[in-house]
Amino acid sequence: MIDNMGQLRNPFVIYGYKGAEYFCDRKKETKTICTALSNERNVVLISPRRIGKTGLIHHVFEQLKKSEPETKCFYMDINATRNVNQFIQLLAKTVVGQVDTFSQSAFRKILTLFSSYRPTVSFDEFTGIPTFSITISQEQQEESLKHIFDYLKQSGKRIYIAIDEFQQISEYPENSTEALLRSHIQFLPNVYFIFAGSSQHMMSEMFLSAQRPFYQSSQMVNLFPIDVHEYCEFANRWLSKEGIGMEDADFIYLYDMLDGQTWYIQNILNRLYANGDLIDKTTIARTVDDVVNEQEESFITYCKSLTDNQLDLLIAIAKEDGVVSALSQEFLLKYSLPAASSVSLALKALQKKDFVHEFNGRIVVYDRFFGMWLKRG
Repeated sequence: MIDNMGQLRNPFVIYGYKGAEYFCDRKKETKTICTALSNERNVVLISPRRIGKTGLIHHVFEQLKKSEPETKCFYMDINATRNVNQFIQLLAKTVVGQVDTFSQSAFRKILTLFSSYRPTVSFDEFTGIPTFSITISQEQQEESLKHIFDYLKQSGKRIYIAIDEFQQISEYPENSTEALLRSHIQFLPNVYFIFAGSSQHMMSEMFLSAQRPFYQSSQMVNLFPIDVHEYCEFANRWLSKEGIGMEDADFIYLYDMLDGQTWYIQNILNRLYANGDLIDKTTIARTVDDVVNEQEESFITYCKSLTDNQLDLLIAIAKEDGVVSALSQEFLLKYSLPAASSVSLALKALQKKDFVHEFNGRIVVYDRFFGMWLKRG
């Protein structure tokens, strides 16, 4: 919630990007990405989920808009798309009609350019901003993508597009998606991209393998957890404005507990700020327990969706606070897990369902609060 002066009531933002003053650090990464885009270099941004990748993209865009006021910046998250058709429709909805100020002539131009795709327009009831959508048959996919990029090219505007969870295109049933996109992107003289993804392995394969269409097409940027001292200074700056005290050692306790993962730390800091009490290890632990307890019903539902082998493996990973190898004999014996072949199948299923992922060289439970709850059992 925002008060009458335009200030957030709680500066520890959990969802979305609310402005530079509520954004912690990332000065080096921000400068690197801004410099690359300003000098016509596309960027690959690789980061585990929930350490601030999306927030960084929006922060970069805010800085670019200040230095390049005429520039247009667009963000799209393709994680929910399942094929090329859905990708193209989302791209059209994101950019078509958004490059120019809305006018009758711009409207007619768009309707003419996309007349083959049954364009429809809807208006936001609060802002009045139009959103265009198109209908694409399978035969029209390549042609429609060309028309969207032609529309951007003809605008004459400098445009930056961030495509989040970009590794998703490698999961599409159409095998030629990467080559199709690359064939258009490389010839755009005024449009530059941030290809962001949370899968280190898949993103590296897409951009560093000589056999792949996007090989060496972009500058690589890897995102790591925010430096603990920078984060501590940021937190205390806001807490001190409300007269709330927190020792550096207590923040480090919270940071280490949550492996420096921004979303979880922000969640707890948001609660601690709202409570307004002196912060120490006891209040931190109690607040974390409260958050975990609130989600117990969801966690029980998660468990019911798993097979016995999958759940046993997930609990074992949680109790270890992550493992380097889930197939080592020592780990299997310690938790009375079945044969390595069965555990391998269970691990693949957990990874596919996003219950576990690799973080700092270990396989960990993806939802840290869920992992804490599993450790209790």
